[in-house]
Amino acid sequence: MSGFAGGNVNSRVVDILSGVVPLLKLICLTVIGLLLAHPKTQLVPRATFRLLSKLVFALFLPCLIFTELGESITLENIVQWWFIPVNVLLSAVIGSLIGYLVVLICRPPPEFNRFTIVMTAFGNTGNLLLAIVSSVCHTKTNPFGPSCNSRGVSYVSFAQWVAVILVYTVVYHMMEPPLEYYEVVEEEGIEIEEVNVDNHDVSRPLLVVAEWPGIEDKETEHCKTPFIARVFNSISSVSQASLPEVDFGGENGGESSSPRSIQCLAEPRVMRRMRVVAEQTPVKHILQPPTIASLLAIIIGSVPQLKSVVFGYDAPLSFITDSLNIMGSAMVPSVMLVLGGMLSEGPNESTLGLRTTIGISVARLLVLPIVGIGIVMSADKLGLISSADPMFKFVLLLQYSTPSAILLGAIASLRGYAVREASALLFWQHIFALLSLTFYIVIFFKLTVENTVQGMP
Repeated sequence: MSGFAGGNVNSRVVDILSGVVPLLKLICLTVIGLLLAHPKTQLVPRATFRLLSKLVFALFLPCLIFTELGESITLENIVQWWFIPVNVLLSAVIGSLIGYLVVLICRPPPEFNRFTIVMTAFGNTGNLLLAIVSSVCHTKTNPFGPSCNSRGVSYVSFAQWVAVILVYTVVYHMMEPPLEYYEVVEEEGIEIEEVNVDNHDVSRPLLVVAEWPGIEDKETEHCKTPFIARVFNSISSVSQASLPEVDFGGENGGESSSPRSIQCLAEPRVMRRMRVVAEQTPVKHILQPPTIASLLAIIIGSVPQLKSVVFGYDAPLSFITDSLNIMGSAMVPSVMLVLGGMLSEGPNESTLGLRTTIGISVARLLVLPIVGIGIVMSADKLGLISSADPMFKFVLLLQYSTPSAILLGAIASLRGYAVREASALLFWQHIFALLSLTFYIVIFFKLTVENTVQGMP
C-alpha cells in the first residue's frame, strides 16, 4: 500500500512539473528582458526593443510559420484541421458572451463597455501560443512524441489567419471611441488627438508596437473618431460629407430630374452606409508578413510538385528553407524578451476600476478555459475532431486559456480609445497568467495525452 501511495505521489509530482517547467523556461526569458529594459538599469534602451519587435514581426515569425506550416500542411490536413479556425471563432463568440456578463456584473464606466467585451473575448492565439508549444516540446521527455514542435507550430499557425481577420474587422470597429465620450471632449474645446499619446512620441508604451510595429503609419482620417456612429446617426459634417444624399422619389422638393428607373436602381441608404463603413475597415492590414507567410505555406504545401522543390532534405531549394528555419528559431526568445520589456514599464494608471479589471482577468484566465474544456472534449466525443494527435487537442484547449491579445493594445492606440486601460489590463493579465497557465497546462496534459494513451487498443 505504501509503495502504491508513493507511486501516486511521484506521478502527481511529475504531472505538476510537466506543467511548471515549460513556463519556468519562458519566465526566465521574460525576466531577462525585464532586467535589460528596467528603467533603473536601462542596459538595453527601449528603442532596441522596438527594433527587436519589428524583427519578430517582419522576419522571425514569418520564417517560423513558413518553414513549419509549409512542411506539415497537405490537402488532407487542411480537411482534417477544419476545427482549428472554427475553434477560434467559437472562443471569440463565447468570450464575447462572457464579457457581456462581466459588464452586467462589474458595471464598468459606460465608455468601457465594449472595451470590456473585447478584452474578454480575444486572447493571444499567436506569439504566446507558439512560445508555450515550443517550450513544452523543448525536452526529450515531452509527452507529445517526436516532431512535437513542428506539429504544434503548424496547428497554431493555421489558426492565425482567422484571428487576424477578426482583429482587423470586428475588433477594429468595436474599439471605436464611444460617441458620447467623443462629444464631451469636443464640447470642452479640446482636440481629440490631444487626449491620446502622440503617435510619434518615443515614450509610447511598448505594448502598442509589440505585435504591430509601424502602427503610427497606419492611421487614417477617421480612425480616432466614432465613425460608425456618425455614419448611421448622420449627426456630423463628417458623415454628411461622406454620404451625399440620394434622391428617393421626390425627397428634394419633388424634383423629377431622375427617371423612375434610376430611382428604383438607387442604392438604399442603409446599404450605402454599410458600404462606407466597409471602405473604412482596414482590410489591407490583414496582409501582414505573418499572414503572407501562412498563405504561402498553405499554397506551396498543398501542391506536391511545389512542395518537393522547396521542402525536404533533397529539395533543390532546401538551403533556403534551412536558412529561414535558422532565423525562425530566434522567434520565441525574442518574443519573450519583448514581453519582458513590456512588463518592465509597469501598469499605467487606469480608470477602468479594480472590480472590472479583476472581472475581466478572472473571466479570461479562469472561466473561459473551463468552457473551452467542455467544448473541445464535447467536439471530440461527437467525432468533430478528426485528428488523433494529442497536440491537436492541446492547441485547441490553449486557445481558450491565454491572456488578452497584446495586439488589442495596438488597436486601442490606433483608435485612440482606452490606451492606458489596455496597458494596465494586459500587464496584470500576463502576471496572473503565470499561475493560471501552469494549472491548466497540467489539466490539458491529462485530458489529451493520458486520454489518448488510455483510448489506444
